[in-house]
Amino acid sequence: MKFVVVLCVCIGVLTGCASSTQLSLYQQLDGRAGLTRIVDSFIYQIGNDEQVLHYFEHSDINHFREGFITHMCMLVEGPCTYEGDSMVDIHTGMHITEKDFNRVVDLLVNAMQEQNISQSIQNEILSRMAPLRSEIIKI
Repeated sequence: MKFVVVLCVCIGVLTGCASSTQLSLYQQLDGRAGLTRIVDSFIYQIGNDEQVLHYFEHSDINHFREGFITHMCMLVEGPCTYEGDSMVDIHTGMHITEKDFNRVVDLLVNAMQEQNISQSIQNEILSRMAPLRSEIIKI
């Protein structure tokens, strides 16, 4: 009888291990709902920041919001396809400085912290966004 109980426990543990798969980054962020919360917090951060607000003064905020949610969704391997303008097309002529770019990154980090995103997930998101830097800073 003891053997049967031990066997059942072992099978249960092994089955649990086999069925538990690691969540994708998109899932860890609570999917589109989580990305939406981050982007909404980010927009709020931008709206209260005198240093970078001028870059967004003439933006259609709803268009920006939807585009950024979709772009982030794609970056974290969610079920989205970003079909908007390229980063070069969007940022050409804006004359974004490195200082202001870094400030926007800080605001995104603040937004992620506000949404209780873990440091490791923040780092993963930022590492996926980092290659875009050269497409955004055009002095």
